[in-house]
Amino acid sequence: MSIDLTNPIFTDEDAAREHLEAQRWPDGPVCPHCGAMEDHVHAIKGARARPSKAHPEGKERKGLYQCNACRQQFTVTVKTVFERSKVPLNKWLAATYMMASSKKGVSAHQIHRTLGVTYKTAWFMMHRIREAMKEDTDSSGPLGGEGKIVEADETYIGKRDVPYVSPRRKKEGRPFIKSGGNQKRPVVALVERGGRVRSFHVRIATKSQVRDILVRNADRKSVLHTDESRLYTTTGREYADHKTVNHSAGEYVREGVHTNTIENVFSVFKRGMKGIYQHCGEAHLHRYLSEFDFRYNRRQALGINDEERHNQLLKSLGGKRLTYRRTGEAALA
Repeated sequence: MSIDLTNPIFTDEDAAREHLEAQRWPDGPVCPHCGAMEDHVHAIKGARARPSKAHPEGKERKGLYQCNACRQQFTVTVKTVFERSKVPLNKWLAATYMMASSKKGVSAHQIHRTLGVTYKTAWFMMHRIREAMKEDTDSSGPLGGEGKIVEADETYIGKRDVPYVSPRRKKEGRPFIKSGGNQKRPVVALVERGGRVRSFHVRIATKSQVRDILVRNADRKSVLHTDESRLYTTTGREYADHKTVNHSAGEYVREGVHTNTIENVFSVFKRGMKGIYQHCGEAHLHRYLSEFDFRYNRRQALGINDEERHNQLLKSLGGKRLTYRRTGEAALA
């Protein structure tokens, strides 16, 4: 990660706002309330906020617009993860750049020290940014397709916040995992070879749970590559072809059949979680997965550099809000 903190968008709030407007509104202002375009929107100059001790005459509200269609006022941060934040916009852009350009992540303590905000503020800022990194699977479509390979695998990380007790009544409830592994957090991930990845934190990795993830996120015309786990045996028949490698017998590659791509994804994720973040509550694991997926799907191997990745993040801010109260909510697949 390298960041030039002398860049005006990281030091000047006006420059930061102009840069954000250029990314979110390349064709001119768009009303976030009704969707009206530039022809129905005009800038309001000289508007001031309510007076305060720091600003007896009221602080000037720069970048304010009025929509003639719905008569509502707005700025570029309305209905984004930056909305109603007291943190200066230039510090928000510095934080988004640091997170977008760090392959294995950046700690909240690093954000706290670099930007001069409190640790609590840095922690909350990072969760808001992770919310913006969350992929819209409905618009992006499924992974793979005809003639393409999708690798699927599961891994286990950290210790459950609430110990798991396997149900005795239903055999389906017992996960196919190594002895003692049922007290770790399962993560199921799919990666299109040479393309995108999607990762999911699940309460328990079962056949039905894994099938639901696969059929929702991987095109059935794809060729599925997995290890010998029984989680994929039945579901694999629904795809164009299902090929496996036998890891327990020491087989990792066989004539182009392997799961090395998804193993590499897990490797970067675990190194980041253990080396940078060190501790993650189970309720927040899905947001960390979104962060690592975002960077992988815009990696340098696909021709995307740090600046382009940052600008893509700024474009994805709209329609995503995260309040402090909602930060602790879990979201299991």
